[in-house]
Amino acid sequence: MTQHQEVSEAQVSKPAAFLPTPPKDLICEPDLIFDRAQMGAAIVAACRDAEDARATRSAVVGLLRAARSRGMEAIGAAFEAKPREARPMTRAYTWLTDCLVATTHYVATEWLHRLATPTKGERIALLAVGGYGRGEMAPQSDVDLLFLTPYKITGWAESVIESMLYMLWDLRMKVGHSSRTVKDCLRLAGEDYTIRTALLEQRFLAGHRPLARELTATLESQLFHGTEKEFIEAKLLERDERHIKQGQRYVVEPNVKEGKGGLRDLQSLFWIAKYVYHVTSAKDLVRHKVFSQEELELFQKAENFLWAVRAHLHLINKRPMEQLAFDMQVSVAERMGYVDKGGRRAVEHFMQDYFRNATSVGDLTRILLSKLEAEHKKSAPLMERLFRRRRKIKEGYAEVHNRLAIADEKVFLEDKLNMLRLFEEALRTGLLIHPDAMRLVTANLHLIDEDMRTNKEAQRIFLGTLLKHGNPERALRRMNELGVLSAFIPEFEPIVAMMQFNMYHSYTVDEHTIQVISNFAQIERKELIEELPLTSEILARKINRKVLMVAMLLHDIGKGRDIDHSILGAQIARRVAPRLGLNKEECNTVEWLVRYHLLMSDVAQKRDMSDERTIRNFVKAVKTVERLDLLTVLTVCDIRGVGPDVWNNWKATLLRKLYNLSKAAFDNGLEPVGLKNRNTAARKQLREALPDWPAKALKQETARHYDPYWQGLPTDAHKIFAKLLRDISDDEIRIDLQPDDDRDATRVCFALADHPGIFSRLAGALALVGANVVDARTYTSKDGFATAAFWIQDADEHPYEAARLPRLSKMIHRTLKGEVVASEEMKSRDVLKKREKAFRVPTTITFDNEGSEIYTIIEVDTRDRPGLLFDLTRTLADSNVYIASAVIATYGEQVVDTFYVKDMFGLKFHAEGKQKLLEKRLRDAIAKGAERAHS
Repeated sequence: MTQHQEVSEAQVSKPAAFLPTPPKDLICEPDLIFDRAQMGAAIVAACRDAEDARATRSAVVGLLRAARSRGMEAIGAAFEAKPREARPMTRAYTWLTDCLVATTHYVATEWLHRLATPTKGERIALLAVGGYGRGEMAPQSDVDLLFLTPYKITGWAESVIESMLYMLWDLRMKVGHSSRTVKDCLRLAGEDYTIRTALLEQRFLAGHRPLARELTATLESQLFHGTEKEFIEAKLLERDERHIKQGQRYVVEPNVKEGKGGLRDLQSLFWIAKYVYHVTSAKDLVRHKVFSQEELELFQKAENFLWAVRAHLHLINKRPMEQLAFDMQVSVAERMGYVDKGGRRAVEHFMQDYFRNATSVGDLTRILLSKLEAEHKKSAPLMERLFRRRRKIKEGYAEVHNRLAIADEKVFLEDKLNMLRLFEEALRTGLLIHPDAMRLVTANLHLIDEDMRTNKEAQRIFLGTLLKHGNPERALRRMNELGVLSAFIPEFEPIVAMMQFNMYHSYTVDEHTIQVISNFAQIERKELIEELPLTSEILARKINRKVLMVAMLLHDIGKGRDIDHSILGAQIARRVAPRLGLNKEECNTVEWLVRYHLLMSDVAQKRDMSDERTIRNFVKAVKTVERLDLLTVLTVCDIRGVGPDVWNNWKATLLRKLYNLSKAAFDNGLEPVGLKNRNTAARKQLREALPDWPAKALKQETARHYDPYWQGLPTDAHKIFAKLLRDISDDEIRIDLQPDDDRDATRVCFALADHPGIFSRLAGALALVGANVVDARTYTSKDGFATAAFWIQDADEHPYEAARLPRLSKMIHRTLKGEVVASEEMKSRDVLKKREKAFRVPTTITFDNEGSEIYTIIEVDTRDRPGLLFDLTRTLADSNVYIASAVIATYGEQVVDTFYVKDMFGLKFHAEGKQKLLEKRLRDAIAKGAERAHS
């Protein structure tokens, strides 16, 4: 303003009149957030005393910046003291923003660009839209504003808007804005559902209120009314696309805002309700009989929890952050007051609550959509209408809007077995269950009591649902979501929504269990014959499907406690299996499968299957071909159920090899003569693979290797090594790199003169070029040469592209020739990613002298990191340990490196003192590397 402008009496006598009244139930006292009286007087004084517009704006921004800082600090501190009270926190941030925006509007319209007698066209209404309009703000939320004018924007309105925006930007607020007329809003909202949704939640802030009322009335009468169905379909399509992008199931690093069961789903639910029922709060949905009081409380609980999580993410990162990454999960759990208990970390308890709330959001959405279908405001799902099976519905049920409904609720509840029959009928008919039926089941879970659990007919219905209709995962998922599964098998309840805090598992424990059973069903439906020929063949034979189903259902039921989950799971299975109607022999088999469900995976991925004792010990543990078949199917389904990218050709090859060797042992026995025959056959196959070689060269090659070499590698590898070794000199290093499609890796074959520490040198060279070693074998020939085969992948766990192999070979050569010192170069690469630092992976080192005829097996189970294999092998080499082979199994952030070793005299490590010394040196190497990685 200029000095000669008059100051109105109202401006001086009521300096806080332009500021909004604080809402009730803020997280702290309003004056701590924004002292209206003090700030109002200070703003008026600053405007009155300023010499010009620039000085006015500068003075106001200075005052508001300090006020905003104080307010943000007060809200943050209050929220830290009450870390789960999200609604008062979101209201507090919204009110603080209202005060800041209202002040800039007041200064712009009353001091900087005041009109004594504004014309009809010189009106402006300021509205909050989107999340800000809804009154829900996180610490770092955007501020979305609509400047509404009656006609085309005037010079005065342009000046007001510009001045306001400059002040808000100077406050470092993230402002999204638009300037429109009512007609503009109507036209744009008719074309774009995002704009329509934002305008659905518009809230008047300041300015000409009649103009804001006109917008509300026009939108309602000319756009919203009569377009309910198309709005619903648009929002549901948007939701489905978002779920596909974020992950359909509950992934372990969820996006709090956009993920399945997240805030956007909850908001979409309310948008639809507001559009259709014209409600202003979730409470109104009880009056419209969309939600019961209990369901409203579920809505409020989920909303409060998710907002709390989002706010803590923003406060921790001091910027918008929606992804609940592993390191963030630990921090948020701590801020929200979770503690370690019951053998589980605080973060695991926190994430279990997160996923249970996310499930509630899905339940509430389903309830609302069924209400809309009943009122013909939403179509039934297209795929369901086109492809579901049309079968006659049994008495007691009805089809309502393409869903299975209960004909008479009173009659239904008279027989509590109907609580299970409902799911069987849904599968039999192909119909989805009507939400009203789901509500009835949820409200009467108490009917599923001990008497019902031991009822033979109940057992028959339950297992029949899982075994008779070809898609058990659908029934199981719904039973689980409604609490029926935990009511019928109480031992299942602790693993519902239980997060496995690691980078290996992509799902919660209960969802993983359902994914395992889904894999089994797909194999049974013959959908995976090409991808899983062995398991498809096993299931085509006669096996006990009931035993397999129960074992899959219970295999991880012991997770989350202090005791080994396989041992506890077997104890639980011993109680549960008889309750599901299995006979004594079947119960024993289920118990064994649960106890040893990791055995086949461990042997295949952590042991050298060319060592005859590996197969012998495995066969002794399994005992029968029937168990081998059941365990194979369970193992394959289990690994595939861990996550979308866990199963690969390598694991398939390893499991197939273990199965075939074990089956042969059951059929023929494991006699040494059989091994000799295999060695003889391997030599014969090499001779056939090299038809152009002279007899003398062939004889030299087939005679130069010991038996393990012939048993441990395939013929194509023998052929490559034969070529590498032919006429090799003592100072040569020969390398061959080839894709190994069967193992999803690149195979690197080395041939060079043998010497102590050779394995470590090779591992170091590969680590330096960024290769991830996933398996390795090394053999010494009778004439003193080392033949080593390493299987490697790139940083993305894929085989190297053919174009990269020549450069890779050159770099490996340089390292092996000593042009690069591996131990020095490794220091700069030994760094963990931030999100990986959240995990605790204890180190376990074991020595096994029974698993191999001639080697001690050292198993190192620890956190994976760059350079780990090099550190371990260099430590073993420095301790004069000869490494014959290494088997590497990686499980996310955890790795198990298994070494087959001998001492310098060719003997096993039997002495306890030697074992303890080696273990200490290995632990020291791991600790030093870990220090580098965390620095």
